[in-house]
Amino acid sequence: MMLRGRLIRSAVIAATGLGSLLCAACNRPPAPDRGVWAEVDGQPIYRDQVERYHRSRTTAGGEAASQEQSLSFRMNILNELINNRILVAHASRARVTVSEAEVDTKVTELKSPYSPEEFQKKLSEQGLDVNSLRDEVRQSLIINKLINKEIVSKISVTEREIAEYYDRNKGNFNVPETQYHLAQIAVTPAVEPQVRNTKNDDARNPQAAERKIQALFARIRSGEDFSTVALEYSEDGRTAAGGGDMGFVPASALEANPLLRQAVAGLKPGQVSGILRSPIGYHIIKLLAREEAGQRPLSDPQVQSSIRQMLTNEREQLLRAAYLEDLRNHAKVVNYLAQKIQAANANPALVK
Repeated sequence: MMLRGRLIRSAVIAATGLGSLLCAACNRPPAPDRGVWAEVDGQPIYRDQVERYHRSRTTAGGEAASQEQSLSFRMNILNELINNRILVAHASRARVTVSEAEVDTKVTELKSPYSPEEFQKKLSEQGLDVNSLRDEVRQSLIINKLINKEIVSKISVTEREIAEYYDRNKGNFNVPETQYHLAQIAVTPAVEPQVRNTKNDDARNPQAAERKIQALFARIRSGEDFSTVALEYSEDGRTAAGGGDMGFVPASALEANPLLRQAVAGLKPGQVSGILRSPIGYHIIKLLAREEAGQRPLSDPQVQSSIRQMLTNEREQLLRAAYLEDLRNHAKVVNYLAQKIQAANANPALVK
């Protein structure tokens, strides 16, 4: 229920900064003038932890326009780290743990869109190495498990609530034209500079590409899972990491691609095309679902499922905020950065 673009940022910011958790010196509350920007139950959160997340986020979004905005951004990051520290501590008391196998799986998922060199570069850009990445992933998984155990598993959405939501939002379930939910496995006859599949498998010439697509097609025909084969071997950088999922493609978009249109026209949901050859290589297409134009009724299982998920997400967001606030009420939090900003009210630029 997830390194590309937002690499460690999105997958790991849910975890606490780990240097302070793992070193013995962190059992002693350091003085605020040694770069400690907050303490949670006597455990420090350091300025460099905040700055690392700040650098990774501003690389994608640009620097703040003013000193005040920059400090506000750092305050938000620090508050996330405080919250995560509280959640990790509570997870320990609740005996929520993760296995090394779970950490391995998540790290492999983060690595999958990148070559080893690209992956190492991404880690270096964010001040991480493989060991610190594993530590942060572990903590992120623990937090997710805690939330699932104490919040998500207790959420219930009734049929009446689903019906009421549908009545209020009928327009959202009106499909203007037929849409096809597609997935693909692609193999190119040339060397790909950035292989995105988990096997780092790349057909490097036309002969190798033809052998590879034939072998993959045979595996699909023998019953192997399409998304797994795509994740491991597809050479399309946009879709391989998602198991080949291309999303919903409207009928009008298929008009521009006669080869794809013809292949899809002969498929029923769940079926797989033959091997298609295009100017860029070979493709195997799977039709995951087809949505006809028109109003989707409440009786449609997909409509009910999407509404249930939407209401669950909204409820989870509210309950998670309340849950965290309650935990904060029982934690001892000292925010030294907030104190410094208050003290430097006349000139925020003096905050160090």
